[in-house]
Amino acid sequence: MIRGIGASAGIAMGKAYVVPAWEWDFPEKMVEVSDLAYEYERLYDGIRSSKDELELIKQEIKEVVGQDQAYIFDAHLAILEDPIFMNEIQEIIERQYKAAEVAVKEVIDKFVGMFDVIDDEYMKERALDIKDVGNRLLKHLLGDIEETAPPPQDHPYILVAKELTPSQLAHLDPGRLLGLVTMLGGTHSHVAIMARAMSTPYIVGLEGKLLRPIQNGDFLIIDGQEGTLYINPDESTIERYLARKRNWQEFTDSLQEIADVPSATVDRTVIKLHANMNSIKELDQVLKSGAVGVGLFRTEYLYMDRDSLPSEEEQFAVYQHAAARLGGKPLIIRTLDIGGDKKLDYLPFPKEDNPFLGYRAIRISLDRKDLFKTQLKAILRAAVHGNVKLMYPMITTVGEVRRANELLEEAKRELAAAGLPYKANIEVGITIEVPAAAVIADMLASEVDFLSIGTNDLVQYVLAVDRMNETIAHMYDPFHPAVIRLLKTIIDAARRVGIPVSVCGELAGDIRALPIWLGLGIEELSISVQSLLHVKHRLLRSDSGQCRALLEHILTCKTSAEINALLDQIEQAEAVAGGNTNGIGR
Repeated sequence: MIRGIGASAGIAMGKAYVVPAWEWDFPEKMVEVSDLAYEYERLYDGIRSSKDELELIKQEIKEVVGQDQAYIFDAHLAILEDPIFMNEIQEIIERQYKAAEVAVKEVIDKFVGMFDVIDDEYMKERALDIKDVGNRLLKHLLGDIEETAPPPQDHPYILVAKELTPSQLAHLDPGRLLGLVTMLGGTHSHVAIMARAMSTPYIVGLEGKLLRPIQNGDFLIIDGQEGTLYINPDESTIERYLARKRNWQEFTDSLQEIADVPSATVDRTVIKLHANMNSIKELDQVLKSGAVGVGLFRTEYLYMDRDSLPSEEEQFAVYQHAAARLGGKPLIIRTLDIGGDKKLDYLPFPKEDNPFLGYRAIRISLDRKDLFKTQLKAILRAAVHGNVKLMYPMITTVGEVRRANELLEEAKRELAAAGLPYKANIEVGITIEVPAAAVIADMLASEVDFLSIGTNDLVQYVLAVDRMNETIAHMYDPFHPAVIRLLKTIIDAARRVGIPVSVCGELAGDIRALPIWLGLGIEELSISVQSLLHVKHRLLRSDSGQCRALLEHILTCKTSAEINALLDQIEQAEAVAGGNTNGIGR
């Protein structure tokens, strides 16, 4: 047995399909001065073909991983438009008279080689993305040659690679893909996020742990929850994992039976379980999951895959439909959260060295008042048709909240002047995802009707660790003592003012974190549809009194290892109490 890191839960058993580490091998080719224009045209054709291919992948992958994860490929499109990357290639062609493919290869190697020493986090974060985009461009320049032997067509397989890119995963047939094993990678990488959305077991972090390389055809067992790998195991191990796999499948299938069961602990503490939603296409899943509402409707996806901003009427139709379908259940609509790694081709953004700390989210909305008020008016009108609430993203100051609310009042006056019905007393909340907002949570809480803690950004901003950065992904630690203490600060502030506070992001849907939420007294979680019933299953077996006592110990811990040890203890106690000794349902 080899232990790696579990990146996506589940058990997979099958033959290995090994993808060798690809290294382009072609002779250096020089060109005549008279042929430079032709090389530029080849380069531009390759870029256009690569962009068209990425757009097609985005559309196809939506059906597999959902709309949210499909926008991982926007980062790849951004690289093809990055002036730094492209200028380097053009200068090599122009000054050294090298063929386009040679120039592309040199630039890929240069940037990847610099990642360990260059003081540019934005470029560091995208080592694998640069390789992926560069290899795609090279394929077009070299005649669209195949990188490796294609996956087996006659049987399902577990893919094994040194590292895997989102593009490679997107091209695999999900009907034949049993699981993933990579030597490198992190639990918060693009590929890990996609694997979880696909419910595909995935293990990472095996570099240096294998006594011999995995060969094509080796029989593998992987446990994506425990992070364990077996290569050509004996019959008793196979039988044991076949039983565990059956138990896991039966457990997963049985979760639907608790969809309509009230989400309360054994000592009758209720946590409202809301769902996150990116598109009204997900409404059926939301309703089937038993969610008591939508705690986060990400509206930025209404603005993507189009050539212009959506009109007020277009947005109103979407919001109104969602509100009506939910039949009185809450629908919390977050205003446009664009910027960072989410760009709009038709909305120009300034070039930024660190876009995640730049022009994004509420900053754009307050700057582009026309854009913001159009969305506000659509939300206000839709609120007449259901239990709609409004939420501003990435708030850092009280001034931002007040300016946003002033624009909200302007939108109300314009609707009244136009004779259009709207909800005048709509509830307004904010996301707490920046440390500054957490520190002044008490001040912000007095300005709004509710708070929502956005754990994804909050954790990475608190720790100064981008969870998408393959190099430092292991440092993204949501159970860091600083994170737990800051969460308590926010929740205590909301409680003192007397307004509700919810939690969204991956940590909200992590069943391992549930005792912390219960201990902190959280009453609402907003999580992905895929995680909702798993969280409810554990909630039904939890004791909030024990979790409050556990939190007191957690708050004294100095390391995340100590916190994890305490979480292990309560998890094991719950498993024994529930007659669940094999880990299924954890």
